[in-house]
Amino acid sequence: MRYKQKLAFTLVELLVVIAIIGILVALLLPAVQAAREAARRMSCMNNLTQLAIAVQGYESAFRVYPPGSINDSGPIVNVAQGYHHNWLSKLLPYMEEQTTYQHIDLSVGVYDQKNEPVRKLTLSFHGCPSDPWANGPSSATSYAGLHHDQETPIDVSNNGVFFLNTSVDYEQISDGTSNTIFLAEKFADQQQDLGWMSGTRATLRNTGTPLNSMKTGPWGARPVDQDTIDPLVVGGFGSHHPGGGNFAFGDGHVRFISESVDIPTYQQLGHRADGKLLEREF
Repeated sequence: MRYKQKLAFTLVELLVVIAIIGILVALLLPAVQAAREAARRMSCMNNLTQLAIAVQGYESAFRVYPPGSINDSGPIVNVAQGYHHNWLSKLLPYMEEQTTYQHIDLSVGVYDQKNEPVRKLTLSFHGCPSDPWANGPSSATSYAGLHHDQETPIDVSNNGVFFLNTSVDYEQISDGTSNTIFLAEKFADQQQDLGWMSGTRATLRNTGTPLNSMKTGPWGARPVDQDTIDPLVVGGFGSHHPGGGNFAFGDGHVRFISESVDIPTYQQLGHRADGKLLEREF
């Protein structure tokens, strides 16, 4: 009888210990997840920093920034037709990807069969660690250049730095490179993302659409706010990091911007030469 009582007490003690361990694990798990997310966010910022440095390298070589998209005519339509070589391809030689760049056939468009081997490549600095789609079996990138301060098609008259057939130089960014967004995160979409080589909404976005307003769900999900997207619609930036997203500015610095940023301020940051004072912090 005493043996059974002792065994029962031991079992109760064991259950109490297990319960305590479970509580401690539950308390520690959010902290571990937060630490992992912080590490992923820093890795994402590092990717943007590399891209921003490459932009500076291109500008130093050519005295202009790379074109957002190259095509015979505009506006750019988000379909796999056209020339559509873009800024990301132009940066490859400045990111130790000279061999990759040499395999791009510039005599034909991005979607030509000759460019398929390169187009299907997944490059490590193109994917945010928190973005499941860009890190899967896809040629999508987590990053886009800024083409305009409003939601309007990609064309030759946009107010950003990367748009159709551009040759923007440093002097044309009269608002100052430290006050002008160059690059930022975006959501990829399985059905409509044309990949990192495509100078369409796949690699260009604007500040006319509020940050994170086009959320995506699990792997490959469509945007939850609409079932289809007009091929002329470009869309805004978006991030899988909670509360905002990472942005690279023209002077090379990268910072996190809250999704609650003041909309007029956000749009000002997307215009290279509006001449307005930034009246609010961001």
